[in-house]
Amino acid sequence: MEGEIPRDKEKLVSAWIILHKDELLADWELAQNGETPYNIDPLK
Repeated sequence: MEGEIPRDKEKLVSAWIILHKDELLADWELAQNGETPYNIDPLK
């Protein structure tokens, strides 16, 4: 990925990743197996 994100937004995204780590890993496994990943609650 290329580009930049404002520092305050980067912190928000990092926190979201920490909160949804298990869901992200499960979706990654599904995607690698050709399955459809689940929806994960977006940033609000």
